[in-house]
Amino acid sequence: MESRRRKAKPGSTRRVNAKIVPSELPQPSAAGSLALPNLEAFLEGDGPQISIGTIGPIRCAAVANDEHNMLAALVRRPGETLQQLLERLDAAVYLALEEERFTDEINSPPPRN
Repeated sequence: MESRRRKAKPGSTRRVNAKIVPSELPQPSAAGSLALPNLEAFLEGDGPQISIGTIGPIRCAAVANDEHNMLAALVRRPGETLQQLLERLDAAVYLALEEERFTDEINSPPPRN
């Protein structure tokens, strides 16, 4: 069966409608749950994937990518809770989709010539 999702044109970027910027991370509600509006909006797009777990020698990482780009790759910091890692991923997805600033804490930077 053919997918009903619209395919993004190569080179195009999608925009997240959420207005949460990284410096204004969401706060827990009275029930203790935390809204992650940028991740929620990202997951409604075309071909989103979010992975959390072991990547090679990295014990815990969080990666968000779509059909065309890796938007964010974060390494869990010592003492960082899963909730805090997800908050950072939410902020990094915002930066990637709204400002085209991609976060990569996993891969080493290319050598400078």
